[in-house]
Amino acid sequence: MTPELTVLALAALLQGVQFTLMAIPTNIEVGVGKTMSPRDNSRLGKPLLEQVSDKTGRLIRAMNNHFEALILFTIAVVVITLGDKGTGFSAICAWTYLGARILYIPAYYFGLAPWRSLIWFVGFLSTMLMILSALI
Repeated sequence: MTPELTVLALAALLQGVQFTLMAIPTNIEVGVGKTMSPRDNSRLGKPLLEQVSDKTGRLIRAMNNHFEALILFTIAVVVITLGDKGTGFSAICAWTYLGARILYIPAYYFGLAPWRSLIWFVGFLSTMLMILSALI
């Protein structure tokens, strides 16, 4: 398996960890009756995100942000892998992406501004550099 595919697999596992980190406090705070429901506005009263604590809300937003980032990172890995463009540089970018995504969780949870945004940018830049390196 290429380094980029290995990191993609680890990033997917990280998404599972983030889901767990978000789901446990959410279920504790609002109850499983709401989280297991169809989440209709009439049942919830207001969006779920507005019913949880600030830190749990940050965990929800961090998880959703990783879903968005993972789409682009997956594209980068597919382009690198199928294009047979893997290099040491693309591997470093992939590992940098994963490191940034791991650091992003506590940075967001603890509200570390502007570090959260800078960490996000490192992951985003790593992904874009992977795609660009495949095109060059």
